[in-house]
Amino acid sequence: MRAKPKSSRKQSLTGIRVLVGRARHQAGSLSRELRKLGAQVLEIPFIEIRKPASFRPLDSALKNLDSYDWLILTSVNGVDAMWNRFTKLRIKKAGRSRLRVAAIGPATKKSIEQHGWKVDVVPKEYVAESVVRSLKSKVRGRRVLLVRAKVARDVIPRELRKAGAEVDVVEAYETVVPETSRRRLQAALKEPGKSPHVVTFTSSSTVKNFVNLLGTQKKPKLLNGIQTASIGPVTSATLRELGLPVDIAAREFTIPGLVTAIVDVITSHRPNNA
Repeated sequence: MRAKPKSSRKQSLTGIRVLVGRARHQAGSLSRELRKLGAQVLEIPFIEIRKPASFRPLDSALKNLDSYDWLILTSVNGVDAMWNRFTKLRIKKAGRSRLRVAAIGPATKKSIEQHGWKVDVVPKEYVAESVVRSLKSKVRGRRVLLVRAKVARDVIPRELRKAGAEVDVVEAYETVVPETSRRRLQAALKEPGKSPHVVTFTSSSTVKNFVNLLGTQKKPKLLNGIQTASIGPVTSATLRELGLPVDIAAREFTIPGLVTAIVDVITSHRPNNA
């Protein structure tokens, strides 16, 4: 998608209320970009990041990092958790002579590089299936370490094992439903004249937790007049599986891509839009 000229994008979301459901510590980047365009942003986290029940599997893998050929990181949360353990365990950059690194998406890549590590592979599309396509010809007979959330899709380990890799999956963090958001979310969606025009979803977990937070509320009725905005195909599939529409879908599966998609749809429906 060709980006709109800055002059035409400026204040293109004026008067539009957008609900951002990212984890509290990650909401800033999306909220900031939306506010630059004039949107009124309401932050109610649909997801909370917590430490795993035990760091033992991750710690063991990091202590033996020199035994792996590939390290795969699927999120900034995973990168942060891994480096926190490096610091806690006082592990130096062992194993970097042969270890190659794959990252899903530019944000994860940037986070890794900020720690001084080189990223060897970033798939063309920022989803698990694209990681598999990028790596399956490179991993036969190799040891692969996948650092991820407690609950995640099994596409990467399953398909890389089929390709002949030995894959270890370790939990770096878990995502949970923030109970403090339940009442706030239900009230925000019901409040006349103040309910959001758009609700953003940046992962399958945010979709599942959104539905959980609504509880027994009638979702389709509650979302009357509210558009859903999805960051990518996996998130969109989860929305549909749970009976929710996909009104806005990013073509580039990143935060900037999501913002661009929202702008495109909103401006195309404004009166007298050129």
